[in-house]
Amino acid sequence: MTTPAQKLRDLFKKGEHFIAADAYSALTARIVESVGFKAAYLGGHACSAFHYAMPDNGIFSQVEQLEQASRIAAAIDIPLIADADTLGETVADAFHFSRRYARSGVAGIHVEDEINPKHSTYNNDLLPMADMQFKLEASVKGRGDSGLVIIARCDELYPKARRGGGGGSMEEAIKRGKAYMGAGADALVYPLATPEQTLEIKKATKAPIVVLGLPIPDTNCTLHTGWGWMSAAALHLRKARQLMETGKVDMSDMMIEGKDALIEQELYDGLIADWARKTGREVR
Repeated sequence: MTTPAQKLRDLFKKGEHFIAADAYSALTARIVESVGFKAAYLGGHACSAFHYAMPDNGIFSQVEQLEQASRIAAAIDIPLIADADTLGETVADAFHFSRRYARSGVAGIHVEDEINPKHSTYNNDLLPMADMQFKLEASVKGRGDSGLVIIARCDELYPKARRGGGGGSMEEAIKRGKAYMGAGADALVYPLATPEQTLEIKKATKAPIVVLGLPIPDTNCTLHTGWGWMSAAALHLRKARQLMETGKVDMSDMMIEGKDALIEQELYDGLIADWARKTGREVR
């Protein structure tokens, strides 16, 4: 049987750009699989905000991310990529959590080089390049022979003005990318890099390139998040206000196409009916 990690590796090897679509729960992962996406993506902010009502600035732990990621991975046949943030604070953390991700059925993770607390009011920096290399090496050891795809995320082009930790240097971004690939990463991702910068990095590093946000031509994969969980939360807010103000909720626009198939209703109905008949119990 082909493992989820091998399926993801095969997608990269095929060379055709693919989108890993927003999947912040088992049901939404089944939805993106059912409409034809070849991979799913669990973003850190999607998980921390939707499931724990917490910001994504380093206080949301990998234990909590793993809890959701393992549920999602178990519900689908397409590979799941998970945002592993900084993968903990030490090389021991990186080894431990990579091993746990590999055993959970997650196909790939991305690991970033920003110092915690990240994306916050703290004016931070990136990890020293050597420390990030050691963290990636520990992650490679932790995955063992599972094939877990490790995507190194470099935030050098994620500027402090936008709550990042990067300095904005293309020279440094390329230098780090080469170092991260040398440490065993399978691919690179650079948040907020322009299409021009992204293609320059790809040419300089000769690495598979993953992008966050809109697809960029000649890259390998896009991690597309935000639209799913934010739309769900926005709809919930509208319906909650409607119920509070009017005492009722309009359900006419709430039908989910193919819901029974998505939750395997027929499968479980059949199992229960078969048990009931064989034991002389009534069936509806």
